[in-house]
Amino acid sequence: MDDKAITEIMVIGHDRIFVERAGRIVKTKIRFENEERLFNLIQNIVSGVNRLVNEASPIVDSRLKDGSRVSIVLPPAALDGPVVTIRKFPDKPYSIEKLMARGALSPEACGFLRTAVMAKYNIFICGGTGSGKTTVLNALAGFIPESERIITIEDSAELKIAGKENLVRLETRNANTEGIGEISMRELIRASLRMRPDRIIVGEVRGAEALDMLQAMNTGHDGSISTGHANSTADMLGRLETMVLCGAMLPLEAIRQQIASAIDIMIFLGRMRDMERRMLEISEITGCVNGVIKLNPLYLFNENKNCGSSERVEGKLAWTGNILENTGKLHMAGMKAVYEGEVKGNVYTDDG
Repeated sequence: MDDKAITEIMVIGHDRIFVERAGRIVKTKIRFENEERLFNLIQNIVSGVNRLVNEASPIVDSRLKDGSRVSIVLPPAALDGPVVTIRKFPDKPYSIEKLMARGALSPEACGFLRTAVMAKYNIFICGGTGSGKTTVLNALAGFIPESERIITIEDSAELKIAGKENLVRLETRNANTEGIGEISMRELIRASLRMRPDRIIVGEVRGAEALDMLQAMNTGHDGSISTGHANSTADMLGRLETMVLCGAMLPLEAIRQQIASAIDIMIFLGRMRDMERRMLEISEITGCVNGVIKLNPLYLFNENKNCGSSERVEGKLAWTGNILENTGKLHMAGMKAVYEGEVKGNVYTDDG
């Protein structure tokens, strides 16, 4: 846990511990003395955040005091002993400048996203496991004006939105041993609507709460940001449809209309073969035509095929030449979209 270079710790039983360092997973020589010591550690972790895990309820998501996310699965669900997976986060969240310095996105794309956040476009960030969704969400939240009230809703609190005074953090709770006391994501989203929010940030949607999130976006709560797991932007749209169906049996066309009217910008992140995390696509949702959600790609990652290395990926998230079609929120905010230019500090300027 003290090694800053390690981003993930994976425990399988008491005698197999793997870590991820610089994007590579390696087995360590460290082990617990026995399974009982591991089980005691697990109980200490979950009790610290008022969670419960046992043979009757063997799966739980938790967190450590430093904000690290913990996933725990006990036998009988885990066949080879208790499984603990710890996702570590940096002490200080990545700034948008640091992401640009690492090549995760281009200055032009950064400037566009800054404008989109400030103009209160609803943004959905998707990508695979470990692609950097939480990191990008934290960075984009930095563009939210200080005067606005932010409410975050998460399964396990892991967001680190820095420098915001009017910030309300909400977290779900599992049912107790008697099966009562659960606080679901759906309940928290509904409760947040009565808290006079300017922005609602849902850490990750996985199920029926997607319907409540979309309804919140569609009822005057612009500027919302959320994340989800998917292999592509189009795949995420399909997953959202499935999630909504878990919450309500609505006609598919009505669900697609709801998605198209709620979400303005889709961001897709990926981990390349060199293990670097990059922003691969920024697309605008332009509407739903004949039952099909239409995407307008604004930025796409273009790999440099002549970089001379099969391992190191070189390229840039470049403007496609397409312009933002839905400019109503920009006009309301007194802003304009700029697609090419440069970032100087926190100010985005048009270079002509």
